[in-house]
Amino acid sequence: MVDEGKQISRTLIGSLARDTSGNALALIATAMFPLLAMVSGGVDMSRAYLSEARLQQACDSGVLAARKRLGSEASVTGLLPDGVADVGQRFFKVNFRDGAYGTSERNFEMELGEDYSIAGQAEVVMPTTIMHMFGFENIPIKVNCLAQLSFNNTDVMMVLDVTGSMAETNPGDAQSRIDTMRATILSFHAQLQQAAMAGTRMRYGFVPYSTNVNVGHLLRDEWVGDEWAYQSREIVETGSTTSNATYYSAVTPVSGTQGTSISETYAASFDELKGYYCPTRPPNTLKTQTKKTSQMDEPFAGPPEGKRTITTYKRTRDGDTYSVRVKGSACEVSRTRYVKYVDTYTATTEPRFGSSTKFLYDQLPRDVFNWREETLGCMEDRETYEIGNYDNVNLGRALDLDIDRVPLQGQPETQWRPMYPSIIYAREMERNGNGKFNPKKVESSKDFIAPAKLGSAACPAPAMKLTPLGEEELSDYLDGLAATGSTYHDIGMIWGGRLISPTGLFAAENADGTNGHVNRHLIFLTDGQTATLDVSYSSYGMEPVDQRRWSPKSKLTLNETVERRFAFACSEVRKRNVTIWIIGFGTELTPVMKNCAGEGQHFEAEDADQLNVTFATIAKNMSQLRILE
Repeated sequence: MVDEGKQISRTLIGSLARDTSGNALALIATAMFPLLAMVSGGVDMSRAYLSEARLQQACDSGVLAARKRLGSEASVTGLLPDGVADVGQRFFKVNFRDGAYGTSERNFEMELGEDYSIAGQAEVVMPTTIMHMFGFENIPIKVNCLAQLSFNNTDVMMVLDVTGSMAETNPGDAQSRIDTMRATILSFHAQLQQAAMAGTRMRYGFVPYSTNVNVGHLLRDEWVGDEWAYQSREIVETGSTTSNATYYSAVTPVSGTQGTSISETYAASFDELKGYYCPTRPPNTLKTQTKKTSQMDEPFAGPPEGKRTITTYKRTRDGDTYSVRVKGSACEVSRTRYVKYVDTYTATTEPRFGSSTKFLYDQLPRDVFNWREETLGCMEDRETYEIGNYDNVNLGRALDLDIDRVPLQGQPETQWRPMYPSIIYAREMERNGNGKFNPKKVESSKDFIAPAKLGSAACPAPAMKLTPLGEEELSDYLDGLAATGSTYHDIGMIWGGRLISPTGLFAAENADGTNGHVNRHLIFLTDGQTATLDVSYSSYGMEPVDQRRWSPKSKLTLNETVERRFAFACSEVRKRNVTIWIIGFGTELTPVMKNCAGEGQHFEAEDADQLNVTFATIAKNMSQLRILE
């Protein structure tokens, strides 16, 4: 029985061993665990990847916002603007909400680099949904990000108002407008240079403008005509001459400060009041040094022995002068204080003619072949016409407004003409204000207004083509700017456009080249609205007499003409893909100025602090924020 039982047991076991009908279920049960781990892992990892991607976006957003808020000024001042970190945190938190995707322990930290980049690190913890059954409770997620403010190839043309009012000082400022402008531009340049990427090209150009511009040194010989007719005079009947006469003009502030204030008021005696006399007190302490800087002789429209001598002086004054006047029943003492005040002026000495000398005043031809040695470099502009419809300007006639037109030798209407202020006369306007402008030739023994003697023929500092500049080179150039002349905005915009255009006079230097695309910016700074003088010698000649673009009978005033031409020139510059920024410094901008720049690109600065903020804002908007891998 025992043997029989064993036999049955062995038979049953063998039968079960050979039976495979239940194996699949066992195998499936065994495989469920790794399959479940794979699926749950995939679900949790998908959530983790999504969270990581969104966390990276939030991190990038945070450092970009912080770097944008930081701007470029910190690289010069070394100071971090308030709220930089707050801005970065705010952008990060908006882009990755607390608890997003079930995460916890959200954290975002930023650090300022030596190159003024901003590095960020963001991290969260994501709880698992299924993987926790396998011992994985959380998935830590961490990302890094880095933002840098940089400039690609950039050209910056600065068109700067250097009229006489730039020597004034804005309320609350310690320096004149022109000195404040110098310091601000140096800071602006430093910001751009600090943010420039290695291998990029940064160039700067300048057009100081007032009544006209000084560009002669930038022009090729064939761009300037050999002869031109000027509103001048010549002797037709020689009379006797008396002694020489000297006229002083073109007094131009250079640096330092000058200010007048009431220093004292004291009671005056009866005798003093009766004679309108007050004794001067205290003694003057002014020290003056005057140095001759140049002298030039030129032919004079007079007898053969006559000549004109033009001498330029540089004067430095330091100390106080006092003047006293009777005011009411008291004496009032005024003090004028000069602090290292430097200016220049011109003395013109020429024969004084007797009353029997007669002149022919007319548009007289002059050989200008040697103009480079004979003039300062300011130019009369080329052919144009009085425009009646600025919506339909004929650039075939208004060659001055065709900023890309290259002059052709043998076509004088396309060429520029050197300015000779000392030979220009405004017939028949007399020095005492009598008379009226007359475009016709006149014979007279009267001595009509000469802009050079009147101080209304200013020639600013030379303009500069686009060129890489170091801090010292820039400082030297800015030191040469001086405040003189009247406000003719159009000629500044015209030459600013000519010098930055990639398709005009300097296309070979300005066009996009092997280094790639160039970002072009024109910054136009002025401290006043258009203010012309009909007795000025401008880039369009003696305007009431030459009548090339305007005449006293025109429907528009000369100011309105300049404004319209400025607006047209501005539109031509913008067609060259140039971004225009306009700054009113100590003045309100006109609608024409605002429309030229466009929304968000015009500013008004009342003082030095606001001017610095304005230039820092422009620098920040010119730059390109980059996320670095």
